[in-house]
Amino acid sequence: MEKRKGARSMKDIPTTILKQLNRGKIESANLTEWLAIDKLLLVENVLTDLKRTAYIPIVLDGIAGLKKVTANTINQSVGYTLYQLSEEKGDKELFGLLKNHKSDSVRCWATYFIQNNQEMTISDKISAIRDFAGDKHFGVREISWMAVRQDIIENLEESLILLKEWTKDKNENIRRFASEATRPRGVWATHITELKANPSLAFPILEALKADSSKYVRDSVGNWLNDAAKDNPIFVQEVCKEWMKGNDSKETAYIVKKGTRNV
Repeated sequence: MEKRKGARSMKDIPTTILKQLNRGKIESANLTEWLAIDKLLLVENVLTDLKRTAYIPIVLDGIAGLKKVTANTINQSVGYTLYQLSEEKGDKELFGLLKNHKSDSVRCWATYFIQNNQEMTISDKISAIRDFAGDKHFGVREISWMAVRQDIIENLEESLILLKEWTKDKNENIRRFASEATRPRGVWATHITELKANPSLAFPILEALKADSSKYVRDSVGNWLNDAAKDNPIFVQEVCKEWMKGNDSKETAYIVKKGTRNV
C-alpha cells in the first residue's frame, strides 16, 4: 500500500484507500489522492485521535471564514488555528504530534507553526523547517519552502548564507530546498523582487549545485535559471557560458539546457 502509484482520477480511488486517507492513516500517493481528501473530515478524525476534540469546532470555524477555499488555503487555515490554540492553551505536545504524523497533510499543518511563530529568527525558522524540507513526501517538501518563503524574502541576505550550507547536504531533498525556496519567481509563490533584479546574489547556491548528481536538484536549478532569464537573460547566458567552458559534465549541460530554454 505504501508503494502504490495512486489513481489517475478521483473516481478511480478505491473506497478503502479514500477512507484511510480521510482518517489520516496513510499518505497520499499522488496529487490526485491529495486533492481527493475531505479536509474537514480529516480534521475531525485526526483531532479526535489526538484527543483534542475541543479544537475541532474552532478549526472548522476558521475554515468556514475563508474567502477563498482551496486545498492549500484550508491546510494553511488549519495550521494557523492549531498554532494559535497550542499557544493559548500551552499545548506544547501538539507540534510534535503533527510533525511526526502518518498523514502527509497533517505534517503540512505543522509547517505553519513555524511560519506563524513571530518569535523565531530566520535562522531558527530555516533550522526548524529542515526536517520538513527533507520529508519523504513530495507534498510536505513543497509546502515546507512555501511556509518560510516570506521570511526568506524579508531576510534574504542571511537566508542565502544559511541555505548555501544546505547545498552540501547528503540528502537531495535538502539540497533541492536551497534552490527551490529561493527561485526568483517560483511556483504559486510571491516573487523575490531583489533576486529578479539581482540574481547574482544567489550565485553561490547555484554554483554549488551546477553539477549535482540528483535530477531532482538539477531540475530545480534549471528552473531557477529559467526564472532569472525572464528578467535578466544576460546574467543567465554569462553564467551558463562560464559553466560550460572546458566542462564536459552531463549534469551541468542538463541544467544549462533547462535554464536557457526560453532565452
